[in-house]
Amino acid sequence: MNKPRNIVVLTGAGVSAESGLPTFRSKSGVTYWDVIEDYLGPKSYRVEDVCTPEALAGDPVLVHRFYDARRAALAGVAPNAAHIALARLDAAWPGELLIVTQNVDDLHERAGATRLVHMHGELRSALCAACGARRPHAGDLPPGSVCPACGAPALRPDIVFFGEMPYQMARIEAAVADADLFVSIGTSGAVYPAAGFVQMAAHYGAATLELNLERSAGSSSFDETRLGLAGVLVPAWVEEVLATG
Repeated sequence: MNKPRNIVVLTGAGVSAESGLPTFRSKSGVTYWDVIEDYLGPKSYRVEDVCTPEALAGDPVLVHRFYDARRAALAGVAPNAAHIALARLDAAWPGELLIVTQNVDDLHERAGATRLVHMHGELRSALCAACGARRPHAGDLPPGSVCPACGAPALRPDIVFFGEMPYQMARIEAAVADADLFVSIGTSGAVYPAAGFVQMAAHYGAATLELNLERSAGSSSFDETRLGLAGVLVPAWVEEVLATG
């Protein structure tokens, strides 16, 4: 871990939570249901009600309104110290770097990161279920919205639902296999395939580091775990790793 050349960073909900974006499930009790009640009414929904292909097919209005609410919530948040530190690493690191985020917000981009993959999709993007085209989309996205590419009334949130294949897996796996250092930040370690990246990295000889508020489900697989707020841990780690580069 002293002199890495190629780095892969995995970020999860714990990074964006410090900017004020709640997670689906939170021990604090603050979830997306608390910030989107005006869109959906009573908070009696399960994650499965809005995050599966079956949910989209069964109640497209609910699913689209849920992601409209999440998209609208982005206007009220800003990148925090962890996002900014990772963007600094992105700009300064002379070796290979890939930031793989499970988050669907745009806070990494707004902080300035460019070597970035959204493996679970993006809130400010729409996907055509008919032709597969993806395009930027900032406002509400009602069911039946027309795809400019093919003309089908088939635009949906560009989100990887449970049971769907994450984006750019070949690129991610190649980067993990080639990494000297794999760092996981703010993740639960319970959602696959991302939860398996640490084992893959270790298999190929990378050092592994976890930065998290508390130990994740996969914490025992890491060489080192540092506990605390991402906004504190990540800038300190970036300073450390840039000093070795």
